[in-house]
Amino acid sequence: MSTRVFLELLAREASAAEFEGPVLAARAAGADAATLAELEEAKLAALRVRALLRRRARREAELSALFDTAGDLAGLRDLDAVLEAIVRRARQLLGTDAAYMTLHDPERGDTWMRVTDGSVSAKFRALRLAMGAGLGGLVAQTATPYSTADYFADERFRHKADIDEAVIEEGLVAILGVPLKLGTRVIGVLFAANRSVRPFTQDEVVLLGSLAAHAAVAIDNARLLQETRNALEELSEANLQASARSSAVERAALAHDRMAGLVLRGGGIEDVAAVVTEVLGGALVVLDDAGRPIAGDAAELEAGLPARGPGSRSGNTGEGTGRGGGGGRRGRATVAAVVAEAARSSRALGRTVRRGNLLVASVDVGAEPLCTLVLRAEERVADTDQRILERAALVTALLLLFRRTVAEAEGRVRGELLDDLISRPALDGLAERARRVGVELDDAHVVVVARHGEGRERAGFWASSQAALNHGLAAQRGDEVVLLLPGDDPGKLARRVAAELSASLGHPATAGACGPVRGPAGVGAAHREARRCADALIALGRAGDGASAAELGFVGLLVGEGRDLEAFLSSTLGPVLDYDARRGTALVRTLTAYFGTKGSLSRTAEALHIHVNTVTQRLERVAQLLGPGWQAPDRALEVQLALRLHRLSGR
Repeated sequence: MSTRVFLELLAREASAAEFEGPVLAARAAGADAATLAELEEAKLAALRVRALLRRRARREAELSALFDTAGDLAGLRDLDAVLEAIVRRARQLLGTDAAYMTLHDPERGDTWMRVTDGSVSAKFRALRLAMGAGLGGLVAQTATPYSTADYFADERFRHKADIDEAVIEEGLVAILGVPLKLGTRVIGVLFAANRSVRPFTQDEVVLLGSLAAHAAVAIDNARLLQETRNALEELSEANLQASARSSAVERAALAHDRMAGLVLRGGGIEDVAAVVTEVLGGALVVLDDAGRPIAGDAAELEAGLPARGPGSRSGNTGEGTGRGGGGGRRGRATVAAVVAEAARSSRALGRTVRRGNLLVASVDVGAEPLCTLVLRAEERVADTDQRILERAALVTALLLLFRRTVAEAEGRVRGELLDDLISRPALDGLAERARRVGVELDDAHVVVVARHGEGRERAGFWASSQAALNHGLAAQRGDEVVLLLPGDDPGKLARRVAAELSASLGHPATAGACGPVRGPAGVGAAHREARRCADALIALGRAGDGASAAELGFVGLLVGEGRDLEAFLSSTLGPVLDYDARRGTALVRTLTAYFGTKGSLSRTAEALHIHVNTVTQRLERVAQLLGPGWQAPDRALEVQLALRLHRLSGR
């Protein structure tokens, strides 16, 4: 009972003093010593919980404020607004009467008041602090946070009359100051101050320091923005070549940002190539370490090969062989020879190499080639724009390295383990191997088989990521990925996998699921059932959807691989479907209700809200369309099955 009283106090966020109430009431009621001791212990535990909740709430508010501040910096348009927001948040989070910021004036060698919040004194807002004078001057001089619970009683600071007068006029007593630093250089001080005696905790010093770091970044960003504006103003009178170069630099930065964003969102090599061709034009082919195309069409490069003629140098044109007699016709070097030579030169120089209309950028790791980007450009690409191709090559190399690492790790550990669970469930040590990668096989799991068609590499990467994030397993098998994921709702998991994998690939992926299973023994059977379920969905015309074997029931057995759903529906129910489609009637709906009521005409009429005679007339029409024996047991079962398939396929 004592615990419940204190829980109720916690639930309504009572003050600390109210937690004494139950103890006092028990003492007044004459409770024995054991009861009072129990209440006292419960009270102390509740107060500790209350303090923890308050600390966490405050920490959440602090993190939210820092997040908001970072957002302000990301969309920085007005430096004054950002600095005012930082000072205001400092005052709110620390719960002080005032907060303010001073900045260093390099011309006068002192600091001046930049932003205030909660200040009421004009003299204080116009205050300037000499280096080393007052608390703020000491912080600026030493680049170290300082705080005082009672400023005027603190002899650590060099007090000056004008500063003390301004502080007295503002009514400040307790002051905390932290430096605003760019590198090792102090550019100002951020303060939080109270009009009564108050010590500042270490957590408050750290929090104010974080806000000061954001403020320093904002100031530096504003400086950089202003310098950029000044540079652009100076370039406004420059010639067309300088203007074109500036535009190329902006394009390169934009392209780099887009490529980085694609990588962060899980994009692939094809997405990076699309950015390059969108910005530079032409046709791009990405080659692997063996010179094989992994993105783009190598045939696109033929038109960009340089011709070999009299006086041409192999260093520029690659090796080629002239054709025919007379020496008037020029042959072309092969794609492989030109690109291979250019790739070697690019790796040696660390730059893009031009060969005719081809631009080649190649990246190696440990003296071994990793990837090569070849761009056939219809128009000449400026040197600055070639940096875009070089950045794309680096991003592609990072993607390949990352995917190679992930694929190898996941293939060796999670993929091999899942393969063993499917094909060799009796193998010793499976549970221990699973436990090493964070998978507890005795817990409930669902086996999901996702058919994805194209995009094998991306599908495998996506499945490996999902398995790692959800403490599951994944394996790539041909045009499908298999996942073993924690859970007990196979239908829900199948639909989520189908939706997310479809979004990642950009085309439909169909997922069948079975479960839950516990332990290694049931994984193989669940995998087979999940495959049949995926086959059933595809046969039902529900590509891109997901479902469990239980949701399809016996339908999965009928419409598995090799079954012709359309032929079955047409032969069994086709005349009725066609009649409804032509006449707009409801014969299919009537049949469904009729079988659902076990052949009762009256209950069918009630279910459809029509007269019994109407039901009879509709069934007579069905008999004309399907033949007089449609209600015989075998035939009726086929009709009911066709109705179920028709409903599941969403027709």
